[in-house]
Formats: sequence, C-alpha cells, structure tokens
Amino acid sequence: MISKIKKILNKKNKSKIICLTAYSKNFAEAIDPYSDIILVGDSLGSVLYNYNSTREVTLNKMIDHAKSARLGIKNSLMIVDMPYRTYTNKRMALKNAKIIMKKTKCDGVKLEGGLSISRIIEHLIKNKIPVMGHLGILPQKEKGKFKSKGKNPRQKKKMLNDAKMLQNIGVFSIVLECVEKTLSKEITNILKIPTIGIGSSYHCDGQVLVLDDLIGLNETKIKFVKKFGDIKKDIQLAVKRFRKDVLNKKYPRKKHSY
Repeated sequence: MISKIKKILNKKNKSKIICLTAYSKNFAEAIDPYSDIILVGDSLGSVLYNYNSTREVTLNKMIDHAKSARLGIKNSLMIVDMPYRTYTNKRMALKNAKIIMKKTKCDGVKLEGGLSISRIIEHLIKNKIPVMGHLGILPQKEKGKFKSKGKNPRQKKKMLNDAKMLQNIGVFSIVLECVEKTLSKEITNILKIPTIGIGSSYHCDGQVLVLDDLIGLNETKIKFVKKFGDIKKDIQLAVKRFRKDVLNKKYPRKKHSY
C-alpha cells in the first residue's frame, strides 16, 4: 500500500494538491472527500478564539482540536501545526512532536522556518517524525502587519536556499505563505517535493486556505482569500426558520417529542 505521504509526493507535476484547515470532527468529515491534506493549523487561535496572534495557542489546545478533527478524517493526510515555543530545541521538539503524533494519530507535523530550525527539523525526521516545512510569512514570528516575502534579492536568495535545504534534510512538502509569484514559481520548479501555496500564486503544486474563510464563516479582507460560499447566511436563514416555528408553535410537533 502506498503511504499517504507518498501519494502527496507523487502528485508533483501531475495534479494540484488540495489542502484545507479543520479544527473539529464535523468540518473535517465534510471536507475529507475533497482534500488531499487536512491541516489542523494554529490559525485556530485567531479563527476560533480571537487571539491577536498564533503565539497564544497552546500545545494542549492544538492536541484537543486535532483529536476532534481526526475523528472525521479517513482519506486525507492529516498534519498538525507545532505551536509557538514547542520546538525551541531538539529535545523539546522531539518530545512534543511525539506527544502530538501519539495523542492525535496525525500523519505529520508542520514547523515554521528555514536555516534557523534546520537541525531541529532534521532531528525530528531522523526520529521518524514526518515534517512539512513553512517558508515566507511565518505567523509565529511576525510582528505587526504581515508583508509579502521575496521581493528583494536578499529575501529571495535566503528563501531559495532555505527551500533547497529543507528538501535536502527530508521534509515532504513546503507551505509558501505570501511569497512573491516569480519566486514561488522558481522554488516550485527547483524542488522535487511539492509546494503548497497560500497567497503565493497558482505556480505552487497545491493550495491551502482556512476553511472558515473559504465558506464565509469568518469575515476577512485578506488579499489571497476568496469566499466560495456563504455559510453564515445559511446559518442565519435556518435560525430564522427555527425562531419562526417556535414562536408560531409549529415546532416541536408530536413526531419531535417523546
């Protein structure tokens, strides 16, 4: 049987990769038939808890949401973000990665950064922890308003080197967040592993979006977000119908009562 990671690797230059976030069983179950990768991202901090940054997300919170999402995932590769300050050194990173893998039964973890955490990532991979990389905007490290990356020669050179380095030490894919389109194309063409873009153009091997943004549950003005549905409107219509039936004594009927 081909492993789920092998299936993702085999899509390089053949088929676009679909990646979405999910933080609970119900959402994960709904998107599983249409996704290649389901990411339990630390974006849940802002999406669900209104935190100012992903830095406030704890390991236990990530594990709880990942355990819930796992219940709805049968086919997709499941990846969990390692939260801020859970991988500051090799020993800590391995301990926490093992906890995440064991408690959530996920297929791998994602870490943000390049050369500065290369030894940590390499240590995880040598200990049989599959790792997805993340370059470009790094939400755990950014302060203030996010700005796209790779527009100046220094940034471009560093990101190219980081991408090649991550591939060499064994990550199976790399998320490119808000990377300038010509650079994201160059990185994608150079690498043998897939790139997953978010705000980094169609040149990437796949795309990821926060599900709550995609379905219109979370209102956002971020440039790279396209709203493909309006679930908030559907919820409001359903609640209005419920309210009307209750007020008019049309619900519950006998068939809804014990």
